[in-house]
This record gives sequence, structure tokens and C-alpha cells, in this order.
Amino acid sequence: MTTWRFGIIGCGSVADFHIEAIREIEDASLTFVSSRKEARVKAVAKQENCDWTTDYLELIHSPDVDIVCVTTSSGSHARIGLDVLNAGKHLVLEKPIAMNKHDAAELVRTAKERGVTLSVISQRRFEAQHQAVKRVLDEGALGRLLLVEASLSFSRTQAYYDEAEWRGTIAEDGGVLMNQGIHILDLLLWFAGEIHTVFGKIATQTHQIEVEDLGLAILQFKNGAFGTIMASTNIQPGFPATINLYGEKGTIKLEGSSIVHWTVPGRTEPNWTQARVYGGVSDPRSIVSDFHQSQFIDVIASIENGIDPLVTGEDGLRAVQLVEAIYESSAKGVQLHME
Repeated sequence: MTTWRFGIIGCGSVADFHIEAIREIEDASLTFVSSRKEARVKAVAKQENCDWTTDYLELIHSPDVDIVCVTTSSGSHARIGLDVLNAGKHLVLEKPIAMNKHDAAELVRTAKERGVTLSVISQRRFEAQHQAVKRVLDEGALGRLLLVEASLSFSRTQAYYDEAEWRGTIAEDGGVLMNQGIHILDLLLWFAGEIHTVFGKIATQTHQIEVEDLGLAILQFKNGAFGTIMASTNIQPGFPATINLYGEKGTIKLEGSSIVHWTVPGRTEPNWTQARVYGGVSDPRSIVSDFHQSQFIDVIASIENGIDPLVTGEDGLRAVQLVEAIYESSAKGVQLHME
């Protein structure tokens, strides 16, 4: 059995979920970590018994690394990701894939040219309830999709944005749509397909930041269904994300990690117990590593079998294209047609 050797660039709080996930995979090992902060990277390397460096270029050119996870601030994803791909390594990028669609498209193109796998962390696809919903939709059991409502009612304090210089900035972080909301946008696109038109509105209501803390949109999908998006970090005390899917034959309502309503003709509501529940409503560290682990296992399987992973670079690109379309629509006050 091949043991896949992982390297991690960036040793902030997000990296902890990657480290924990890799540790639990039988055919994976963490061999190298990198961070600009020497004290932090040395501590992680000692804890995980692996090599370390303050120069990520040393990591990506190491023969002891097969797959590289990039967990740095969002604004550096494209630059570091391109270096990883050009070094011929498989790449797992934390969300978002990049801060704009141009950089995202360059990452996708480079991965194809180099013949390596590119996946973007969208771990919520691997939750059992989302897998069940996707099967129902793909099999047509809900009938023609009419409307999808996506809502992210999160809470973030000003202190959260103030604790790192890059947070709340256009160049390095993005707003609620690009940061916290990107997961629910990915699910929306996964469930409902490509988008035809977008009408968006953004605002900064309660925080002292460069970016939006409220994003709204009305969508029409190419399959004829309509959609709505609400994403905010202003909501007190914060609530789990919700997705409601209305088809001509029935309805499914999701809240957090639960199915709260299931009307699907001929299909019994899935019944399972999840070991741990997804969080992040008011504390971004209150999530679990289970679904990162599932995504890493999927990436390994995709490499071994020569197939696309469940979450591709193209998926990450589509999510960024949607965010940019909402921004552009809001700025111009018009409905946009997606390419």
C-alpha cells in the first residue's frame, strides 16, 4: 500500500484541521510543514515528528512530499498554489481557490498542463445529509427543481477581524461571501447546477472592515430554477446555515448538519447518527476535521485511479465567479448574465 506524503504550507489555526485529518488516514503521513513563523513551525514539526522550513519553496521541491495543502491567508492561495503546481505536486487548496476568477482559472489551467490533481477544500459536500440530498437530486426524485434558498446567518465580532491584519481586507480575505459563505455557495452550485442570471447586493453594516458583512442575491439557474442567497456575519447570536430545496414533487430543508424536513415521494428520510456535528456559527474554530479527512481520502483515491476528485479546481472557480458576479451586480445595480 502506498503511503501518500503530505506537506502543509501555513501553520495557523486552519492547518490544525488538516493535521488532525491527515493523522487519522491509514495511507497518509505528514512529512513536512512550512510557516514564516519559525517558533510556530518548529513546534508543529516537533509535535508531528516531521521536517520543517520557513521557506515553502523548500517544501514543495522536497522529494518527500507528494501532496501539498495550502492553509495560508486567502490572498496568497493563487501565488503559492501556482508554485506548488509548477513543482509537479498535487495540490489541496483551502477555500477560496483564489481571490478572483482570473487567478482561479490560471490555477485550473496549470494543474491540467502539469498533469496533477487540484482540489479545493469544500468539506461540507462530504457530510452525510448533503450526500443523501445530492443522490435524490441526481436521480430526479424531487422532480423539476423550482427554488433553492441558501442562508448563512453567522456572527463574527470586530475582535475576530482585528486579531489579524489580513482579515476583512479585499486583497487577503474577502467578505462574508468569499470567506464564510463560500461553502454554502459551493453546495448551492453542486445541488442546482450552473447559473444563468444574478442580481446581487452587498453592504458593510456593523464591522469596520474593507469588505461586505452582508451579501444578498437572486439567481436563475440554467435549468430554470430560481435561487436566493443571504450571507451575513452580523446576525446575533448566529445560527446554523440553511438550504431549502423545493421541487415539483417535494421539499427538503437542511439546517446545519441536520435534515429538518423531508418530503420526497418514494424515498424514506435518511436515518443516521453523525459522530460529530459541523459548527463555525460564531467561532470559526468550532468545526471538526472529519470531513477534511473524507476529502483527503477522496483526493488520494482520485490520484490513484486517475479520475477527478469530488471537488475540482473548476468547482472552486465557479464559486469565485459567482461571488464576483454578485459584487459586480451590486456595484452596477443591474442583473448580470453569467458566461
